[in-house]
Amino acid sequence: MEWSFVFFLNSALLGVGLAMDAFSVSLANGLHEPKMSGGRMCGIAGVFAGFQALMPMAGWVCVHTILQYFQAFETLIPWIALGLLGYIGGKMLLEGVCGGEEEAPALGLSALLVQGVATSIDALSVGFTIAGYGLVQALVCAAIIAAVTFVICTVGLLIGRRFGTVFAGKASILGGVILIGIGLEIFITSFL
Repeated sequence: MEWSFVFFLNSALLGVGLAMDAFSVSLANGLHEPKMSGGRMCGIAGVFAGFQALMPMAGWVCVHTILQYFQAFETLIPWIALGLLGYIGGKMLLEGVCGGEEEAPALGLSALLVQGVATSIDALSVGFTIAGYGLVQALVCAAIIAAVTFVICTVGLLIGRRFGTVFAGKASILGGVILIGIGLEIFITSFL
């Protein structure tokens, strides 16, 4: 593909499409931690953006090197996403139900990394759609996807933080339900 407006538009639209799961998880994280600082929000959005950039590049590398191995792994993607998001969502749900009115603890790094992988693992297949790009174009596309994801996740965190303050003790329950719902949506739509 040539360097053109269409290339940049396609990359931005890929970013929007890929960022929707990360947006929902960011919303849940904001609900879970309504007093989140701006720096922490940037860190969380940065983790999601990083994974959303890394996964398409990993898919691009797979297309150019080990395609047959990736195709075998692709059938496991919905199961992995369901398991990871179900675990994190279930944990948040239990904290909300059993934790009472006390403030929920901050989301740990390991949980954030699991969320990053779970919401971006389907982006591996984007490597197939950008397989015709050269390395530089693929990197630029991944950077655009990351920038779009960062902005969308920041908006999700801001919205979640705002409503997390309003809903107080019930925010973890809602956040957990959202994460479990996303995991189920990824799982179910993979079979349609």
